[in-house]
Amino acid sequence: MTLQKLFLALICLGLVACASSPPAPVIERNGSVSKPNTPDAKEGTGDKSGTDWRPNAYTVKKGDTLYAIGLEFGYDYKEIASANNLSPPYAIKIGQKLNLPVNGNLEKSAAASTTEDGVIVTPIKAEPVAGEAKPATPAVTPILSQPKAVREPFSLEALNRSTTKPPEVAASKPTTSAETTTIKPADHKVAGDDSITWTWPTNGKVVASFNEASNKGIDIAGTTGQPVNAASSGKVIYSGSDLRGYGNLVIIKHNKTFLSVYAHNSKLVVKEGQIVAAGQKIAEMGNTDSNSVKLHFEIRQQGKSVDPAKYLTPY
Repeated sequence: MTLQKLFLALICLGLVACASSPPAPVIERNGSVSKPNTPDAKEGTGDKSGTDWRPNAYTVKKGDTLYAIGLEFGYDYKEIASANNLSPPYAIKIGQKLNLPVNGNLEKSAAASTTEDGVIVTPIKAEPVAGEAKPATPAVTPILSQPKAVREPFSLEALNRSTTKPPEVAASKPTTSAETTTIKPADHKVAGDDSITWTWPTNGKVVASFNEASNKGIDIAGTTGQPVNAASSGKVIYSGSDLRGYGNLVIIKHNKTFLSVYAHNSKLVVKEGQIVAAGQKIAEMGNTDSNSVKLHFEIRQQGKSVDPAKYLTPY
């Protein structure tokens, strides 16, 4: 009877131990241990990084031109043309979908690239170093049939040769830290949004203030031929008269965020692609597409019109 009780006790202990042991982990084929299922990471929604509100594409509407679309979204019209393989005169059709170069996502690589396992590989052409000698083909090691050196009989001539000093080789003088000249590349800073200093594009009375619904900038009265200057440094991305209602127009891109617009000029003195400095003359005031002589001036932030009075210092 005692043996039976002992046997039953051992069986009970074994069952308790089995019940308390955790299940063995599942081993994947690659040797890693599988983990408990966890909620999947939230997938991207397609929204662009940063605060750029602009869409990746735009559908052409009635009355649109490539120049007007570029101004509306704050791009050089040539960037949009390049992204959509358009050539002059940049004809577009109603309902046509245009790609917009948001965040530079349509920039093309200058060099040909290939894709290997999902990785873009750009070949690099190795240029030979100037003056570098090519390794010579190894020659067959000659078999020595005589000693490397032969003892010369003693003579006065041989003695004189051995005591002659070898020609001195001019050693290069080590450069001290004080003599080291460091050549630095020219400083080049990309203008940030806050680093732009705005100046008045011309002198005159403001005859129309900014109104988001009816006037996307300010109007400054003046006389025909009066100088119109760049409000800040930048690159001219448009110079012409293709935008209806603006007359002779200049658009300057200051950085990836800001453009400035100068309309109704009588004469344009800068060309597209030209780099201009703040205060540099870019046009002469006029009344093209206007009933009075004035400068219509706009500041656009990512294509959206903002009140220039908030950026220009008061007179």
